[in-house]
Amino acid sequence: MTKPLQGIRVLDLSRVLAGPYCTALLADLGAEIIKVEPPAGDDYRHIGPFKHGESALFSLNNRGKRSVVLDLKDPDDLQLAQDIAARVDVVVENFRPGVASRLGLGADALRAANPRLIYCSISGFGQDGPFRDLPAYDLVVQAMSGLMAGTGEEGGQPLKTGESIADLLAGLFASWSIMAALVQRNTTGQGASLDVAMYDALFSMLTTSHALHFFAGQLPQRVGNRHPLSTPFGCFATSDGQVVIAVLNARQFTTLAQLVGQPDAAQDPRFASDESRTEHEPAVRALIENWSRGLTTDQAVAALSGVGLPAAPIWDIAQAANNEHAAARGLVTELGGNAVIGQPVRFDGGKPVAASPAPQLGGDLDAVLKDLGLERKA
Repeated sequence: MTKPLQGIRVLDLSRVLAGPYCTALLADLGAEIIKVEPPAGDDYRHIGPFKHGESALFSLNNRGKRSVVLDLKDPDDLQLAQDIAARVDVVVENFRPGVASRLGLGADALRAANPRLIYCSISGFGQDGPFRDLPAYDLVVQAMSGLMAGTGEEGGQPLKTGESIADLLAGLFASWSIMAALVQRNTTGQGASLDVAMYDALFSMLTTSHALHFFAGQLPQRVGNRHPLSTPFGCFATSDGQVVIAVLNARQFTTLAQLVGQPDAAQDPRFASDESRTEHEPAVRALIENWSRGLTTDQAVAALSGVGLPAAPIWDIAQAANNEHAAARGLVTELGGNAVIGQPVRFDGGKPVAASPAPQLGGDLDAVLKDLGLERKA
């Protein structure tokens, strides 16, 4: 298949997760990614788990790229990085704000030399503002965004998510903004400077919290695995675990009441609306669990699905990856003997994925320079 970003060349100056995740998505779509690494390599090369001596985290987030080792503190290597930037369509960096400019690799300098360049900066809190210089690990952003305050067991302490969600969302928004800027460039002929902040990206996704705070004047409360606004919408005990049930409207609740052997519950004023059911959530939970505790999770899912109600077991990652649906959708593929997840969108029925696995450190310098018509000083 012809990939949407075929012919687009990207200079990737980023490291660890947000930037590499962004450029891995672009690589899946056909972009050529030239990854500049310091002599010791991207930090993720040294973080486990390892397979055959290679970092799993590095492999997963750097598929389809070519690696060039440059010491940006060396004037000749810095000049070479600037020369490469003059010949690409996109630059992605996630230095601390101000560092790229001090190195001579900032947006102003590189876009002056290459007006069509799209320059994407990814950082914790953005390129301006009072927080711009704060250290910005994913956990810091989760803590400050409002996500942790609204996540956790009822009456319990704030909790982070199990994934580095702020990093990943920033990388996703960065790839989205780059593609939008490429479309704009087709019209104007001009590049763009993009400022992607992990804080902004994560904050923008908290739509339920926004609804409660800005429209209802409430702070989100920690409610565990149930929905803060809708009931029944959460996890319910079975004889061997839990079943997820998602009921949102009166028709669905009437069906549920009939299924659990309590048809009169649909006429109970306490359960007349989504809002009133949430106010009386313990009573709704008792109604359901009096039924579900007598069934296994599989039996409960089958019964609920059989009457058209959204329901599911809670799977671990192995179960999510190793089932017939995941196989049919091609969620996991292989590159170089390692699992690759890849971007999830299908284009005309096909799922693009990078053509090659993660690169060896510095293994592509000569080929990259030849392709760009550049030479390294002896």
